[in-house]
Amino acid sequence: RRYFMKLIIVESPNKASTIERWLGKEYKVLASGGHVRDLPESSFGIDFDNDFAPKYVIAPKKRETINRLKEAKAKADFVYLATDPDREGEAISWHLAHVLNMSDTDTNRIEFNEITEKAIKSAIKSPRKIDLNLVDAQQARRVLDRIVGYTLSPIICKRIQPKLSAGRVQSVALKLVVDKERE
Repeated sequence: RRYFMKLIIVESPNKASTIERWLGKEYKVLASGGHVRDLPESSFGIDFDNDFAPKYVIAPKKRETINRLKEAKAKADFVYLATDPDREGEAISWHLAHVLNMSDTDTNRIEFNEITEKAIKSAIKSPRKIDLNLVDAQQARRVLDRIVGYTLSPIICKRIQPKLSAGRVQSVALKLVVDKERE
């Protein structure tokens, strides 16, 4: 038995309650709380023999969120993925599609740049497919982050100061600059 017809998944719980008020009883708006899958913490999580393919796992603290989203999806006639309009948001939508057994080629991705009733209603009128180029860009950044940070952080902790880490952005950027300079 369905209780609402359309489910919208955003990242932020604050956005969810605001948007739900504007859309009425036909919609249920829930939050993912950001990323629901990531590379495992206990291993490298990258298949070096398969074009650096990431091996994603569901974050343990997100299992309850995913179960709640699956229950809501089962009650909905349609699901909109309304994560943030950037590469991280696009990747979160892609991950949500996978954990919710949705096709990443469905036209169910909506985006808005402001939290206004007009922007939300306009976005719902023009859904699109998940932009796999943005997803690939985010995955490349995440894999680089892991390769560089996972390798350098233990060295920095031992040689410079405990609890320091190799910054996920600056370390990769610094490596690219150094490589370019050497070239």
